[in-house]
Amino acid sequence: MSNAGKGWKAELAAARRIALGAGRIALEHAARGVVAEDKPDDSPVTAADRAAEAYIAGELQAAFPDDGLLGEEGGRAEARSGRRWIVDPIDGTRDFLRGMDTWGILIGLEADGEVTVGVAHFPAQGRTYFATRGGGAFVDDRPIRISAIREKSRAVLCLTGFNGLAGHPFARPILDFMAGFWSVRSLGGCQDAMLVASGRADCWIEMNAAAWDLAPLKVIAEEAGAVFFNFDGGRTIHGGNCVICVPPLEAELRAFVAGGGR
Repeated sequence: MSNAGKGWKAELAAARRIALGAGRIALEHAARGVVAEDKPDDSPVTAADRAAEAYIAGELQAAFPDDGLLGEEGGRAEARSGRRWIVDPIDGTRDFLRGMDTWGILIGLEADGEVTVGVAHFPAQGRTYFATRGGGAFVDDRPIRISAIREKSRAVLCLTGFNGLAGHPFARPILDFMAGFWSVRSLGGCQDAMLVASGRADCWIEMNAAAWDLAPLKVIAEEAGAVFFNFDGGRTIHGGNCVICVPPLEAELRAFVAGGGR
């Protein structure tokens, strides 16, 4: 076990254990076959999402009864401690439904408005990324770090949701912008973010995201050396969008998203 985040050992250990348990539940559902329902925002949800969140919520409540909870599938609990766990039981349900391995279990702890613990577990890959504020970022206990890429022409860009570009300010200028990169990928939100954190990609643009999509990804990426910011210049998981990138590309990406691609 790494010595990541000495001040958050108990929280990190619990989050990792619980993420593994939720992953097993999701894989069991997948083995039996799953059927999706459409939520009001047209995103899919399955019995696996609900079962995984119920398990995570129960385990977190047992371990940290004074902490609050915010879950994608409706899990809510008021905090008495000033801390709140933010959970996406299956990030990438579309990938989960299609048998891809890029979906993840996301668990983050927000304390005093900042994410301090993050776990992103990919059950179908058998891989877990995690970090604590000030403790570094890891994958399966091995330290991870962003790439040393400094030039856009040598960088890999990840963009989530090409199908959501229609009507977006980025729609027209994005093709010219992407043409300046070495390569472009779109494997799914949590996967793309972890590619940047582990040095296999260099920037990720997420146009539409909730807090549960971003909570653990933010602390993992930042502890790996990446920069996190919203399109309006903020740096919150509650901003509805984000960019994660290596510092040398920050200025150009900030200018692009702040100007709607202009």
